[in-house]
Amino acid sequence: MTTAVDSNVLFDLLVEDPRFADPAEQALAEAADAGPVVICPVVYAEIAAFFDTPEAWKQFLHELSIELSPFEPPSLWHASRTWKAYLRARGQRVQCPRCGRASQVTCPACGQAIQWRQHIISDFLVGAHALMQADVLLSRDQGFYRTYFPELKLQVPVASQS
Repeated sequence: MTTAVDSNVLFDLLVEDPRFADPAEQALAEAADAGPVVICPVVYAEIAAFFDTPEAWKQFLHELSIELSPFEPPSLWHASRTWKAYLRARGQRVQCPRCGRASQVTCPACGQAIQWRQHIISDFLVGAHALMQADVLLSRDQGFYRTYFPELKLQVPVASQS
């Protein structure tokens, strides 16, 4: 079974998040026992920014048994179609990354609806890569993926209660 990994899981390890680092480490170890563990180029670029040298970054990936999996054209096409649907449906609402609920945000001073790009194409690239080139995605961003990639199998590390 191939497991794709989202940036937030690796970030939890790097910042040693007290709630998420241990569950992330355990989930990655279990994924490695089950088969290949991969990241797409977007995750590679996002997390590599935390390392001072390419060698340190490569060592981190090696220690976690993670490999880079380049995008295949069908994944890119699927990301583009999902991104396009998102842009059409987005409107003036923002979406909670945890539960997926959409809400409208208004300026407290003038009452004008505040609109911003909550999701960018990279989110859709990660999801499409996992859907098309892996069996499961390891991520804490379940609201987004369940909304835009409902057929994607997710594995969500559960936060420690400490």
